[in-house]
Amino acid sequence: MSAGVAISSANTALPAWRDPANWMKAADICAVLVAAALPWSTSLVGIFIVAFLVMMAPTVEPRAYSQSLRRPVSALPIAFFVLAVIGTLWSEAPWGARLYAIGPVAKLLVLPALLYHYERSLRGTWVFTSFLISCGVLMVFSWIVAFYPQLALKPDAEYGVPVKNYIDQSQEFALCAVALAYPIISLLRTKRFLLAALLTLVALSFVLNMVFVTISRTALVTAPVTLLVFALLHLKWRNVVVGLCLTALLGALVWTASPHLRNTTSTFMRDYQLYKERNIPTSIGLRLEFWKKSLGFLGEAPVIGHGTGSIRGLFEQAATGSKLTASAEIIGNPHNQTLNVAIQWGLLGIAVLYAMWLFHLLLFGGDSQVAWIGFLVVVQNFATSLFNSHLFDFNEGWIYVLGVGIAGGMVSAMKTEPMISSARAREPVPVEGASNACGPRFALPGSLRRHGPENMRQS
Repeated sequence: MSAGVAISSANTALPAWRDPANWMKAADICAVLVAAALPWSTSLVGIFIVAFLVMMAPTVEPRAYSQSLRRPVSALPIAFFVLAVIGTLWSEAPWGARLYAIGPVAKLLVLPALLYHYERSLRGTWVFTSFLISCGVLMVFSWIVAFYPQLALKPDAEYGVPVKNYIDQSQEFALCAVALAYPIISLLRTKRFLLAALLTLVALSFVLNMVFVTISRTALVTAPVTLLVFALLHLKWRNVVVGLCLTALLGALVWTASPHLRNTTSTFMRDYQLYKERNIPTSIGLRLEFWKKSLGFLGEAPVIGHGTGSIRGLFEQAATGSKLTASAEIIGNPHNQTLNVAIQWGLLGIAVLYAMWLFHLLLFGGDSQVAWIGFLVVVQNFATSLFNSHLFDFNEGWIYVLGVGIAGGMVSAMKTEPMISSARAREPVPVEGASNACGPRFALPGSLRRHGPENMRQS
């Protein structure tokens, strides 16, 4: 009897509710639901995340999971959370504010679980596809709401924004549009022009929505940066130059055709002048005011910061002038991820933050669609965090956790599979002791080593 037949027979003997392969698939479905819900709802995301962790629990091998947590890509998010918890001890903010400030960091604890899970599952593409489809539906709905505002799913909705806000919507659409660049180029290289044209149409639909309906200034600045990063990484220099020329030409045409884009662009200088000359709290003016004060707070406690949840209290103490001026604004978020961390945990927090970004970026050094998605998520989060605290924001923070966790797990699996294949070629697989048929890469629970893993990595 072959090893495959023996394993299959053992799997058949298991009740469905005890089969770890079924728990694995259920966890994958929960992750798909998280991605589908993310552009639309906050409460559903929380519910499905909890469901994912519950479904994943029966498939965890404690020793293997413990070893995976020691890797920097998993250990640094945990260290970030621990720092936030310990930071409550030297904070002078009320305890309610301290505990509330831990929440935005807590989502990072899900990232190591996703890394571990998607090293063993090949269904990560389900999650990315789910997010793309969900954003596509939102994009269509955005066009509809632009013409029929009464159909928006929230009261007093912004123009063309059926749910949440235009910043979240712009970030999602920009991410999808740039992420599609890799499969489009790959399809063109293999002369699969029809499918390439279809994906190009989808990507252009996201871009046109941002151009003619609504776009955040953050996305307007960072989307070209991420597209340039793609060109430098995946195109030849001649194609990069041609692409930049075409992009500049198309950008000029779009800028001429879109009053909305011209208005958004013109607000940069106008907002700066209003702040500089009259201390008016414009968007850019407030950011400059927040950043200036934040650097002062960092100078007061440079090593370990003022503690978790201290930001709002510091801005209250630093507020000056009348209520209608930028210098009087009080906020709990300085709209810069580095400064947000620096105020609370000083240079120590900055070191943890940048080390996490760096190790996550280095995780995606390969040339594949999955590696590009993970790389793009990290680059986008870093770039947009220059103007917002996007790692701590709900939508953008969960995009980071899902993107890095799932793509990172899949990339890690790809890197180790060749070694397992060669080991299998050198060593015979015994019929009894089905755990050896798994190979060391899967690190499966005991029941899976006994009853077989073949269903665990089916797409």
